[in-house]
Amino acid sequence: MRKFLFIQHKYICILIFLILFLGGRPVEFGKDKTFFHGYLIKTPVIRIGLGVNLDEIRVTASSGMKVYEVKTHYTRIADDVDEILIQGHREKFNEKYIIQVARARDRKEAETRAREVRARIQHKVFIRENEEKRLSGGYQIMVGDFLTRGDALESVARLQSEGFDDAWIVREEITEKGSHPLWILVDNELKSLDQDATLYVIPSSAQSYLSTNGRDYRGILTLSATRRGMVLINTLNLDDYLKGVVPGELSPYQFAEIEAQKAQAVAARTYAMKNMGSYSELGYDLVDTPKDQFYLGMNAEHPLSTQAVEETRGQVALYRGDLIDALYTSTCGGRTEDAENVFLGRSLPYLRSTECVYEKQRDWPVKAGRALSPVYIQGENIGPPLASLISLGIIPHDERTPRYSESISRAEAVDWIGRAGTVLGKPASRLEENGDADRSLTAADFIGLVVDTFEWRERIDNLFLEKEEEFILDGKRWPEGNNRALAFFIQNGIFPGGEMIGAPDRVLSRGETALYLWRVLGSYHDFARNGIFTRMKEGEMELESEDGKVRIATDPGMFLIRNFGGVSAFVPQLALLGGERMRWIERDGRIVFLEVIFPPYSNILDRSSTYHSWRKRVSREELSRKINQYYPVGTLKDLKVTKRGTSRRVVDLVIEGESSRATVRGFRIRRVLGLRETLFIIDRERDEEGRVSHFIFRGKGWGHGVGMCQVGAFGMARAGADFQTILKKYYKGIRLKRVY
Repeated sequence: MRKFLFIQHKYICILIFLILFLGGRPVEFGKDKTFFHGYLIKTPVIRIGLGVNLDEIRVTASSGMKVYEVKTHYTRIADDVDEILIQGHREKFNEKYIIQVARARDRKEAETRAREVRARIQHKVFIRENEEKRLSGGYQIMVGDFLTRGDALESVARLQSEGFDDAWIVREEITEKGSHPLWILVDNELKSLDQDATLYVIPSSAQSYLSTNGRDYRGILTLSATRRGMVLINTLNLDDYLKGVVPGELSPYQFAEIEAQKAQAVAARTYAMKNMGSYSELGYDLVDTPKDQFYLGMNAEHPLSTQAVEETRGQVALYRGDLIDALYTSTCGGRTEDAENVFLGRSLPYLRSTECVYEKQRDWPVKAGRALSPVYIQGENIGPPLASLISLGIIPHDERTPRYSESISRAEAVDWIGRAGTVLGKPASRLEENGDADRSLTAADFIGLVVDTFEWRERIDNLFLEKEEEFILDGKRWPEGNNRALAFFIQNGIFPGGEMIGAPDRVLSRGETALYLWRVLGSYHDFARNGIFTRMKEGEMELESEDGKVRIATDPGMFLIRNFGGVSAFVPQLALLGGERMRWIERDGRIVFLEVIFPPYSNILDRSSTYHSWRKRVSREELSRKINQYYPVGTLKDLKVTKRGTSRRVVDLVIEGESSRATVRGFRIRRVLGLRETLFIIDRERDEEGRVSHFIFRGKGWGHGVGMCQVGAFGMARAGADFQTILKKYYKGIRLKRVY
C-alpha cells in the first residue's frame, strides 16, 4: 500500500511539474528557483545587463544550446543549435537574402544535388519549385536565409570555393501583416518573435557555455523588449559572476597576492548583494561596466582570482547586521575620503577617511659589499656598466677611479674581450706574437678584436648596406680601411659618431673600452634579470620574476644601486618594503649586482601605482570649452578651491567665467575638469599680459577615493596582512559573515 501511495505521489508530482512547465508562469531567477528546463543554476542567482537597446545579437554555444520563446507558456524555437542571430529592428523587416546554388529538371535530381550541397557546407539547404520552369529548370536548390547582403556574399564566396560556381544571391520580399520588432535567424531560417515575449538561450549541457560579442558566459542568456529597446541579460550563479569580476577589478597578473584577491572578492560580493535589483524595471540587477562592477565573463577568469572567490564563498561585510555599500577605488593617493564629501549623500559610518598605511609594515635592510666612485665617460656615469662587467667576471674590480681614465694596453683589452666572448660562448681571441702586447689599444684595434672574437664579419658583410655606410661616414674614411665595421659600430650605438670617424689611431682609455664592450654585450641580451621584491625569507630575497617566484641569496661582495627617476647611484644599504622593481645579475647562485628601481620614497601602501601621483597641463581655452558643456559660464577666467575634505580632496570648486560663476561639488568635479581624481592642487601659467594661459593640475590617486584602496589592499597583502585585516582597515566597524 505504501509503495502504491509512493508511486501515486510520484506521478502526481510529475503531472504538476508538466502543468507548470507547459502552462504556468515562466521561471523567476534570483529567487527560489535554480533551474530552467533542467539547466541548474545554483543560488544565489544574479542577473547582469550586457546591453540595452541592441540592434543585433549573435549568440554561439561551445557545445549546443536550446532556445525558448516565453510568454504565458514556453515555445521551443530551437534544440541543440550552435548559433543564432537576433535582430531588433523597430521598423517592419521586409526583405531577406537566399542563395541559389543549382537547378534541376526534376525532383529526384534536385534531391540528389541538395544532398551533395549539404555534404559540403554547414547551412540550411532546401528545394523549391521554380516558377519559370521553362527557362530555368523545374527545381531550385537554395541556401539560406540571410539577414544581410554581406552575410550572403560571404557564403557565396565559400560556396564558390567548394565548386558551386553558379551560386548567386536572390533578394526576396517578406510579406507580413504587421510590424515585428524582433527577428531570429536559427537553423538558417528566419522567424519573427512576439514583441511581448522573452527569449531564453540555454546551454544544452552543464559543460556548454554561451558566447556573444567576443565574450564567453556561464549561465544562460535572456533577451526581452523593454521601454529602452532590446535588453540582453546574463543570468548566473553569484560566485560564477564574481569569477569574471575580481580579475577585471584587481588584475591577478599585476596584483598577484591571494589575500588582496580575497579582499576584492568579498568587497565585490557584498556590493553585488547590496545592490541587487538596481535595474529591476529593465529586468536585471547590475550592469557589466565600472558603473557597477567590471564584468568580463569567462574570458577574464584566472586561477588566482577563482581561488579567492571559492575560498571566501558566501562571505560578506556587514555593519550592524546590514550589508555595507562596499565601494572601492583603484588608487587613493595616501588617504581615502569620507563618503559624503565625494557623493554628497548621507554620512556612512563604515566609509570614513582612512590613511593608506599599514601599522605592521616591516622593512628589510639590504647591504652592499662594495661600490664604485663615479666614472664619467662622454658625460655619462659608467659606474653601473663597470659594476655589471665586474659582476660577470669580465673585468677586475679596481676601486682606483683614476685608473679608468688611463689608456689600456692591447694585452689587457684582449683579456677583457676574450672573457666577454667566453660569457657568450665565443672562442677567445689570440694576441699576435709581434711584440705589441704592451702597446696602447686604439679604436681600430678594438673594432678588429670585437669583430674577430664575436664573429661579426658575416653580420657586417651581409646585413649592413653600402648605402648605410656612405650615409653614416659622409665621405670620411679610415686610412687602414675597415670603414664598414666602423659605420656598423656607430649605427648600433657602440661607438659615438663624429669623434671616431677619421681617428682610427685614437687611443682608448680603460673606461671607454669597458663602456664600448658593455654595449657590445648589450647587443645580444640583457644579462640582468628583472622582477619585483616581495620579502626576505630565511636570509634570501624572495622575488617575482617572469619565471615565477624565486628565492636567491645575496653575495657578501654585492654591488647595490638605487635608481630613482632614472638616476643611478651606488649606496651602502637600502630599506625595502616590498613591491620594489629590481634588476639583478647572478653568479654562482648568488646576487652579485642589484639595482633597485624605487617608487616614490614613501611608506604609503599604493606607492607602486602608476597613478600614485600625476600631472595634467591644459590650456585655458580647452578647459573653458569642456566646462561650458556643463555650465554656461562663458570664457573661463579662473578656478578657486573653497573647501577640502579630510583627505584634502577638493569638495567645493568655484568656476569663475566672464558670463557667470558656478560651484561644483564632490565627484562631479572630476568629470567637469576631466581629471583622474579630486585630490589635486592647481598651478597656473600666465601670458605676458598676466592672464592665465594654462592650468597645471598636480594630483594623487585614481578613482573616487572612497572605501577600499585596491592597490593599498595589495600592499597590505604583500606586507603579510590577511583579507579580514585588509577589509576591516578600509571599512570601519564591520564584521564578516558567511551568508550562504
